[in-house]
Amino acid sequence: MGGHFRLLLQVAFRNLFTSKINLLIGGIIFLGTLLVVVGGALLDSMDSAMSRSIIGSVAGHIQVYSDESKDELGLFGQMGGEPDLAAVDDFSRIKPVLEKHPNVKTVVPMGTSGALITSGNTVDLTLARLRDLYKKRAESGETPGLRENIDSLKAHVRQMVALMEEEMAKSSVLLSDTARSPEEKEALARARSDAFWSAFESDPFGSLEFLENRIAPQIPDGDMLYLRYAGTDLDRFQSTFDRMELVDGQPVPKGQRGMLLSKFFYEQYLKLKTARRLDLIQQELELNKKTIARDPQLQRWVKENQTQTREIVFQLDPIKTRLAVERLQKVLGSQEPKLDKLLSAFFATDDANFDTRYKQFYAELAPLLELYRLRLGDSLTITAFTKSGYVQSVNVKVYGTYQFKGLEKSALAGALNLMDLMSFRDLYGYLTADKKEELAELQKQSGVKAVSREDAESALFGEDSGNTLVAEATPGLINDQDTLHGAMDSLRRDDLTKRVYSQSEIEQGVVLSAAVILKDPEKLQQTLAELKQSATDAGLKLRVVSWQQAAGIIGQFVLLAKLVLYAAVFIIFVVVLVIINNAMMMATLQRVREVGTMRAIGAQRGFVLGMVLVETLLLGLVFGAGGMLLGSGIMAALGSAGIPAGNEALYFFFSGPRLYPSLSAGNLIAAFIIVMVVSAISTLYPAFLATRVSPLQAMQTDE
Repeated sequence: MGGHFRLLLQVAFRNLFTSKINLLIGGIIFLGTLLVVVGGALLDSMDSAMSRSIIGSVAGHIQVYSDESKDELGLFGQMGGEPDLAAVDDFSRIKPVLEKHPNVKTVVPMGTSGALITSGNTVDLTLARLRDLYKKRAESGETPGLRENIDSLKAHVRQMVALMEEEMAKSSVLLSDTARSPEEKEALARARSDAFWSAFESDPFGSLEFLENRIAPQIPDGDMLYLRYAGTDLDRFQSTFDRMELVDGQPVPKGQRGMLLSKFFYEQYLKLKTARRLDLIQQELELNKKTIARDPQLQRWVKENQTQTREIVFQLDPIKTRLAVERLQKVLGSQEPKLDKLLSAFFATDDANFDTRYKQFYAELAPLLELYRLRLGDSLTITAFTKSGYVQSVNVKVYGTYQFKGLEKSALAGALNLMDLMSFRDLYGYLTADKKEELAELQKQSGVKAVSREDAESALFGEDSGNTLVAEATPGLINDQDTLHGAMDSLRRDDLTKRVYSQSEIEQGVVLSAAVILKDPEKLQQTLAELKQSATDAGLKLRVVSWQQAAGIIGQFVLLAKLVLYAAVFIIFVVVLVIINNAMMMATLQRVREVGTMRAIGAQRGFVLGMVLVETLLLGLVFGAGGMLLGSGIMAALGSAGIPAGNEALYFFFSGPRLYPSLSAGNLIAAFIIVMVVSAISTLYPAFLATRVSPLQAMQTDE
């Protein structure tokens, strides 16, 4: 038996490189193996990296949400907006059930939603600061320092109005008189007049109201921004997701209302547009080695910086304008007195002067400017539609910015801003402890009684209700303002931003989902099944899903990519199988004489069958090993150098600026099995034909 197999191997080795057909078959096997090894390893590495991004940023290993939800949970959003999830009324009920499992490390409450906010226009922001100064004067009296600040801001506003008038004069050359309404012209003329500013101090709040309502809307440079936020227990979130780090500012004080903006969102949407464009150009030049001379996108940013200087001009008060002109004249070596022309010349950057201008901008101009529309420590008014459709607003103080380590440039990870759970519940339209207290106080002040839904009709219209269907007008009998004054006033005094909530207050309320962190992630599937059973046993209608399901289409990305790869591999190997099959048939026909001679000297059909099979398997083994060897070398090189994330989307899938792929034994074993199976199957029919060759056929072929 051993000698028989040894003979087959000798024949197979002898024929391995003697035939061009064998080399063709070997080349196909080589490329197919290379594809399986490299493609499989890359997708496995990306799957691992993406799981780190999703698990470490927001999802945890498992997500739990109400089984009565209409949609599936999508932590990164979905087509058409946020998924329609039913609320879990009391997080404190589900938390102990989940934490009871021995593999559960932490449970974090959360819920996601979104709202449109405005970044505020330059005039509005300046007027708001001026209003704050007058409020401060009204409360504490005027000081020399306060007077100086007020006069400086008033001069700034006057300069803005003058600039607006100049712009109107310029635009009148291009636009018809109907482009601006008479009311706008009249308002601008009034704001420009000395009489208006002379009378300003006699009624500062009235004057400010006029400017806010009639002048500020004429400068529509504020952007409408979509703010996506997650309401969560901020302390628990930060201690659980170790990739989260504070970048600027401070954490939201424990138990207080507040917000942390994503650093990506803060830079992308709230930074001065000119500065943001300079940052992007610098990033593309340094990281991606692009050049302004060759890249149309960089050229477009340069052009926008040259032409869109109004945001800077409007930000500067008269003193800062003079300083900016002096500094720009110095760095440009120019005597041009107009700020807008100096700015246009300064931002005319190219590959030779960009680095110098970038440094000069941050050294000379940035100290005179408000680089961000929203400063840390300011309050952000968020207005959103609640689940039931009415509008709700909350003021949330922004304490700082945060980012997930390795995902700094990812738009997916950077789209989520973090909010305290109480503010989220307000915006989502559910009663918080504050709202319940407010309603109780209103009920007490008005004297109304609670009526159940079932008894509402009889209570309102029954015989014992004392009500009549036709109401008698009683003007002046009830003064709503006086009746509700106490309750509403108490709410005004109760500054919610300073209120400290206990842990039980935070946990006893509505959440949309909960992130579960496991002690041993390897037991994910087992823990999923056991948590589902625990929820059922506790009478909780919950869906328990893995991070991959909770991430929606994002989580399925690698799975889809794998399916595409496997489909491509399947098609390739079907083609390979046909090619090998045909090639082997041709090889068999070419060797009819050899096979017939073997049969004539006593070789059995089994020997011929074995000879063809061993030859093909040896081809697969040799060339497949070559493909695996080269694939291993490619993966080792990629693993050492890393694959750069060429765009913001890949930052998330690579879990950082570079993907460092690795090759596992599973990738090699899978490639080996696929090659051997395909080689064996493709040889069966040609081998069968070879066994049918007789010595007589061999002789006829020779003739």
